[in-house]
Amino acid sequence: MQFQFTEDQREFRALLKNFVDREVIPVAREWEQAGRYPTEIIKGLADMGLFGITVPEEYGGIDLDPVSFALVFEELSRGWMGIAGVLGSHSLSCRLLSLHGTDEQKKKYLPGLATGERRTGIGLTEPDAGTDLQGIRTTARLDGDEYVINGTKMWITNARYANPLPVLVKTDPTASPAHKGMSVLLVEQDIPGFSVLKDIPKLGYKGTESCEVLLDNVRVPVENLVGGVEGRGMQQVLSALEWGRVNIAARSVGVAQRAFDEALAYSKERKAFKQPISDFQAIQLKLASMATNLQAARLMAYWAADAVAHGRADGPTGMAKIFCSDVALEAAIDSMKVHGGYGFSTEYEIERLYRDAPLMSIGEGTNDVLRTVVAKSLLRGDTKVG
Repeated sequence: MQFQFTEDQREFRALLKNFVDREVIPVAREWEQAGRYPTEIIKGLADMGLFGITVPEEYGGIDLDPVSFALVFEELSRGWMGIAGVLGSHSLSCRLLSLHGTDEQKKKYLPGLATGERRTGIGLTEPDAGTDLQGIRTTARLDGDEYVINGTKMWITNARYANPLPVLVKTDPTASPAHKGMSVLLVEQDIPGFSVLKDIPKLGYKGTESCEVLLDNVRVPVENLVGGVEGRGMQQVLSALEWGRVNIAARSVGVAQRAFDEALAYSKERKAFKQPISDFQAIQLKLASMATNLQAARLMAYWAADAVAHGRADGPTGMAKIFCSDVALEAAIDSMKVHGGYGFSTEYEIERLYRDAPLMSIGEGTNDVLRTVVAKSLLRGDTKVG
């Protein structure tokens, strides 16, 4: 197990940290409260080449290794988790297309996606199907040389900007098991019948939109079938979601780090009974626990990322996503306790972190469902403990 960053990774991390400290942290709270879209920050991500982190170099990307990929989302989430969301869905979709797209699909889309000229997301979740993707109802019927798509997708990040949007559909609704009849189709913007119905109001995770999307007799050419073969959609999506769990684990570490940083700084500044509250043992114990759990989560996240670099890693990525997301929520709550009443004020960062943290235990598969994924990996012998 490798727990040391390479020199390139350390330099990359320093670059990311500098960007977040300079461009994200100073504006995140104000822009989130104003409901302002982070256009300037998104441009900065594009200028740094970060829209190409899962795009092969031959198509203009930088094709990061999984550990460096995790570094991106840890640092961005330390500044503003919503920014990480914009890049996360884009990168997941690019990964899917890079792994499974036809040569023609890669040549057509990946160069623009790598630069940020194009952006993308991924259309999986539906009103009645989230973690259970086999329960989707969106269908695609072949009509000549086109597929006709009908259905509704929910919680779609980048929905207003995604071009194309990969959409998971059932090309054979009668297939048993259901995943054998599932495919991914690339839906471009401005196609008749494709509409973003609304932005879904959220407790946290602001800065990026999460939308309801309607597909009403949307026609796409057969060339937009990812991989060119029906029935492989579930496998294509699951292979990309492994990196998605690394993404969520790293985001969780970033949120936990920021919560700890805020608690530590506040404890030194806030005085009670004529001394900093950091002098009190009760606060010291809380800070020590936060730091210990944070460091454990960080090691878990990068252990899982390293495992992905060496092949399929359902067990490690599931473990990391579960543990790190739990730590993020606990860190946000404990940091709020250190802040006392001020932690409940929108004038302090911890209030935003407290609203952002719960999402990580839900996104990319709920933690309870992922525990069954981890258990199956252990029982198969794919994941070893000890």
